[in-house]
Amino acid sequence: MSSCRYHLLVVDDQAGVRRMLLEAFSDDGFEVELAVSGTEALQKIRNGGIDLVLLDMKMPGMSGLDTLREIRKLNPDLPVIMMTAYGELELVAEARNLGIRHYVSKPFDLQEVRYLARALLADKRPARRYLGVIG
Repeated sequence: MSSCRYHLLVVDDQAGVRRMLLEAFSDDGFEVELAVSGTEALQKIRNGGIDLVLLDMKMPGMSGLDTLREIRKLNPDLPVIMMTAYGELELVAEARNLGIRHYVSKPFDLQEVRYLARALLADKRPARRYLGVIG
């Protein structure tokens, strides 16, 4: 088995979403960590080694936006893809002010998320044909 190339953190309070993303990205050769809350995510980020975060917008306790604000304090350049439910798009504008350029709407296309993650990690601008590209 080849060594992991990237370390991904999935932050979502829904177990099914975490499990689906864990399986998909593990199959792609990523090392995947899971967090059920913003507080748990921040601790994992403080520990270091995270290359990309998939972050749910709405979670109980610390919201995705609050988590994102704290992530930016810890690591302003860490790539983050926001995951948002349909109808939460008004929050995307605020996320944009915090440096988010990409989001996916739930339910999302798993292939789109995989493509977006690989593109961000390769430091390439994703194709505009994919929804959720800001700017």
